[in-house]
Amino acid sequence: MPPERPRQSRRRNSPLDRLLGRLDDLDTANLTILVQRLARERDLLETVFDTVREGVLVTDSDAVVQYANRSGASLIGLKPADIGKAVLWKWAPDLARTLPLGLSGGAVFSAREIEVAYPEKRLLRVQITPLEGDAADEEAGGGRRFVIILLDVTEDRASTEELIEDERLNSIRMLAAGVAHEIGNPLNSINIHLQLLERRLGRMADSAERDKLSDSVAVCASEIRRLDDILKNFLDAMRPRTPDFAEVHLLKVVGEVLAIQREQLTQLGIRVEMNLRADIPPVSGDFNQLKQVFFNILKNAMEAMDSGGVITLSASADDAYVCVSVRDTGVGMERDAVSRIFDPFFTTKEGGHGLGMMIVMRIMRAHGALIDVDSAPGRGTTVTLRFPQRHRRMRMLETQ
Repeated sequence: MPPERPRQSRRRNSPLDRLLGRLDDLDTANLTILVQRLARERDLLETVFDTVREGVLVTDSDAVVQYANRSGASLIGLKPADIGKAVLWKWAPDLARTLPLGLSGGAVFSAREIEVAYPEKRLLRVQITPLEGDAADEEAGGGRRFVIILLDVTEDRASTEELIEDERLNSIRMLAAGVAHEIGNPLNSINIHLQLLERRLGRMADSAERDKLSDSVAVCASEIRRLDDILKNFLDAMRPRTPDFAEVHLLKVVGEVLAIQREQLTQLGIRVEMNLRADIPPVSGDFNQLKQVFFNILKNAMEAMDSGGVITLSASADDAYVCVSVRDTGVGMERDAVSRIFDPFFTTKEGGHGLGMMIVMRIMRAHGALIDVDSAPGRGTTVTLRFPQRHRRMRMLETQ
């Protein structure tokens, strides 16, 4: 093995270093000049560290934060007065768990990604390394210090996931075109021959055999219509459509959807409670697409309750959003199901096609709107829709 190279000193042979080397020989005037130069260099370094995007923290072996640049303090919610006092495992426990306390040596610990919840939910890429030059202090009984580099990758990860989702949807759309052609044509042919059978059965004399055949034809025709509906829903989900934006009153949208579903609600014995303020401002949106959103959500709420139950509709508004929530008293969902509810073809219902909530998400994204789902087994489900106020949408479009 080749001999190990000696580590090169990182000290600079600058005029300031030479001046510090003969510190004992300096008079009062030169000491004043030295202090001023040190202050200027300190200010320069602090300015540089506060300018970089990455957060930089320095902790001792007890995880006390000894230094934090502006980005680092912001990422974990530190204030200037907290420096030198804040213990990382108390302040940011998610981050502190990655700190290899008690380790020695100069190894660099590989970067990893962690999720922190304070001061806001973020995904951070973390790299931790012992501070070079501390080994001698450690041998002399001093503590080891660590440099922690933090990079906020929340938006990057979201963009990557959105790109992956778009690529996946594009693949599904290409498949949809082939499915529509390969399944649609045989369905039409079968339907035509079923109609011919119905006509011939209509000319036959009444008999038990004829009734059985008629029932079988009716079942086949019903299944053909069901397959046709599934195919139509599939194509609607895959086919992106640009919203036709106009002024939309959400209460009117909800009213039309409830009028369509009133008969089914009555049959199921489901009561609808309204907590909708009449002065809710209109939003900018596509009326028919938003109608589809509420139809799918209310349909899911009905199907979550076998018989009886209550659906509560609430609406509110603030300076940024107009919010409408739909809460049911149904069976609810497990946490894993909630996290997958917008995935294509995922469903918790027997006979469901798993496209309804995917369509909802696609429409909401196209409107620049947000959707939250809160559910638990036995507690029901609450779906909250947040539509940007029209004036906020206008400002967003102007800045693009």
